[in-house]
Amino acid sequence: MVLFIGKRLGAAALLVVGTVLVAFVLTAVLPGDAATARLGERAAADPELVAAMRERMGLDRPLWEQFFIYLGGIVRGDLGTSIQTTRPVLVDLQLFGPASAELALFATLIAVIVGGGLGIVAALRANGPVDNVLRAVSLGGVSIPIFWFALIATAVFSTQLRWFPSSGRLDAGAIPPPRVTGFFTIDSLLVGDLDLFTQAVTHLILPAIVLSAPMVGLLMRFTRASVLDVLGQEYIRAAEAKGLSSRTVVFGHVLRGALVPVITVVGTAFASLLAGTVLVEQIFAWPGIGSYAYRAASTLDLSAIVGVTIFVALIYIFVNLITDILYGVIDPRIRRA
Repeated sequence: MVLFIGKRLGAAALLVVGTVLVAFVLTAVLPGDAATARLGERAAADPELVAAMRERMGLDRPLWEQFFIYLGGIVRGDLGTSIQTTRPVLVDLQLFGPASAELALFATLIAVIVGGGLGIVAALRANGPVDNVLRAVSLGGVSIPIFWFALIATAVFSTQLRWFPSSGRLDAGAIPPPRVTGFFTIDSLLVGDLDLFTQAVTHLILPAIVLSAPMVGLLMRFTRASVLDVLGQEYIRAAEAKGLSSRTVVFGHVLRGALVPVITVVGTAFASLLAGTVLVEQIFAWPGIGSYAYRAASTLDLSAIVGVTIFVALIYIFVNLITDILYGVIDPRIRRA
């Protein structure tokens, strides 16, 4: 198991370096000049100021030298300074990252409970009326445009029914809890403020449901297929022939066998949710990484763009690493691969 984890860690380290290289090169070839973007329109008209800023930012050096300077900065925890906030990018990621992570985790929890549960029901009722209805629902969840769903959900549940707030992480004027994790739900519980906890959960529900809709459909279909595949295995028929109850067969044998491929979907989907929250965060005025990345792209804030890219890539790599390790725990055969 130690050798198995060591191989996965080595591969993850190489992926990190490769990701930094790709992100840096892509931003280097983007149209526009980061120096002029930082100076502003009026100051950018002065060639001497532009040249001085390019020298200060190291943009006058060869690209390979810029990359190694940037890589050395990353090792020291320096991702540069954001133009839009004038703060270090690492500080911005620490400020905005927990908001997106909280939203993505809540959406993933909804998707696992709803999508996974309905997928199991559909598999156990395969080709029946219930299965047909659930397959149609899952297809709708995968196909629905998320921005349209967000607008409709806001109009219905916030504007008309007033069940949920339409923006922000807390009510207007509410003071956030003392920062410990950056998750308002957890931090409010840590200080024993149930009213603030209720506000945080209420504000989370609607954007999390919208964000989880495609994942619910995907997870439902994938869980159904995985459970059906396991139900057709000989060891399942042998367990049924022994007279074991349906509950024991399903929870003791079927779900364990179907868990490995489903873990892949859950892990990858969580990373995708964290990376793809831009539309949802914009519509619900959620102050997370998605909104930060949108503003960075709008202002050609290259340090912030590269920082967000690396941050999201690290999440993907970390989630895949955890997924691989879980594979080895659930199925010992994978450790020998």
